[in-house]
Amino acid sequence: MKQEVLLNINGSPYEIMVAPNDTLADVVRRKLGMTGTKLGCEQGDCGTCTVLIDDKSQLSCLTLAIACEGKDIRTIEGLESNGSLDPVQQAILEKNGVQCGFCTPGVIMSAKGLLNDNPTPTREEIKVGLSGNLCRCTGYEKIIEAVEAVVDGEYSDQAKTQIGAE
Repeated sequence: MKQEVLLNINGSPYEIMVAPNDTLADVVRRKLGMTGTKLGCEQGDCGTCTVLIDDKSQLSCLTLAIACEGKDIRTIEGLESNGSLDPVQQAILEKNGVQCGFCTPGVIMSAKGLLNDNPTPTREEIKVGLSGNLCRCTGYEKIIEAVEAVVDGEYSDQAKTQIGAE
């Protein structure tokens, strides 16, 4: 039986009817149209569905939407601020950490969750923090370098570049 839940996604409230078995990934993508959160394996193995729930990275394909009521949910669409990319987004872009792009939203959200927990991770901690994200294109090196650049302060909030700015 469906029930109404209030979900706080990217700072906006959404009252939505969900079934007890609706995952957060299904609700975000199919009911709310936020397609930046990808669905890959739908078994918790690939990391493409990663979002932040109360600033912690979570696999939205394994998270029931009903369990997210009252929590702060952030998707890839919610990282950009005032026309500026988040430092992790900017670093991934500029350090060429993207090829096909399918895994990129999940990688970025995992990196954000890692940096929320540990703002100064070592290279090994970054590798472990991103180990739940599968990428078939990049070989991971450029992704790791991008996160290291954020840790090193190369992409501070003050250094954000406006989307589309040269």
